[in-house]
Amino acid sequence: MKPFILISLLSVLIGLNSCNSRGGGSSALTRATGGAYEVIVVMDNAVWDSNAGKALREELTAPVPYLLQAESSMRYTYVRPDLFSGMFKYVRNILIVSIDKAIYTKVSLLHESDKWARGQNVLYVNAPDVEMLETYLAENERIVVNHFTKVEMKRTADFLRETYSTTVMNHVKDKFGISLNAPSEITKSKAGDDILWFSNDAVEGRMDLLVYSFPYVDNNTFTLDYLVAKRDSFAKIMVPGGFENSYMSTERRVVDYFASTLNGKYCGILRGWWRMEGDMMGGPFVSYARVDEPNRRVIVTEGFVYEPRKDKKNYIRRLEAALQTTRFPDEI
Repeated sequence: MKPFILISLLSVLIGLNSCNSRGGGSSALTRATGGAYEVIVVMDNAVWDSNAGKALREELTAPVPYLLQAESSMRYTYVRPDLFSGMFKYVRNILIVSIDKAIYTKVSLLHESDKWARGQNVLYVNAPDVEMLETYLAENERIVVNHFTKVEMKRTADFLRETYSTTVMNHVKDKFGISLNAPSEITKSKAGDDILWFSNDAVEGRMDLLVYSFPYVDNNTFTLDYLVAKRDSFAKIMVPGGFENSYMSTERRVVDYFASTLNGKYCGILRGWWRMEGDMMGGPFVSYARVDEPNRRVIVTEGFVYEPRKDKKNYIRRLEAALQTTRFPDEI
């Protein structure tokens, strides 16, 4: 496997700050290096060449769901344990696989933050043998990728809480009384009845946000059909295309509903594709719907991307991380 991370690591490590010998804890560590969604994989060569190693590689490079073209979930660099030293230990995401039947009786996953560098996450996968590891990976689809995706989402959300679009923040506070930390380059805005539309208005890597609300009636609100219908009704009015009578809608063939939580409260998530009726445009979107109980309303925050020429995965991931910063009045 070509070592994707090494070039970026070498350039970053030249400027690494030395540890503070007087301090303690993670604050005394060097900041972790490497790009988002890149991981160092450490395991014995025999395990790497086994079916379990193959299954792990297939998981890391599996396509990100709900994109129009196949884009791998992560990029990886393989390192043997005897070579895992020096700059490799500063990488932000590290996966260490250990196979030993004398120590382990079942497959287990453990993770550790700030092991060798500040802002680092190390995931340990332990198993008694490769056969059990292969079975575990087959029965727990995307478990490794989902772990690192969650970690990266949190990193992005933490960054957005420090550096964000004041345009988005001020408008959503004024109109809905909520907070939302969007990427700082999203500065264009438009308001409608019970809806706001924001965009970075970029030629490449266009990112847009919608924030809208409607009355909460009952739990039937949180279904695929209901939320898609609401989405389409708002998007038709607020997001026109470049031609007469063109407007945004949901591609019904590629959309799913997921039940989740945000800030400890129920959250309905839509993932799928949007398309422009009457135009040749489309892309991925993700929306979060939650109940603002004191005001008996549902507030939906959504991000969608238009980038026909380049990869879209990290754009939509940034927007989803922004959605996860949303705070209702009683959460601020």
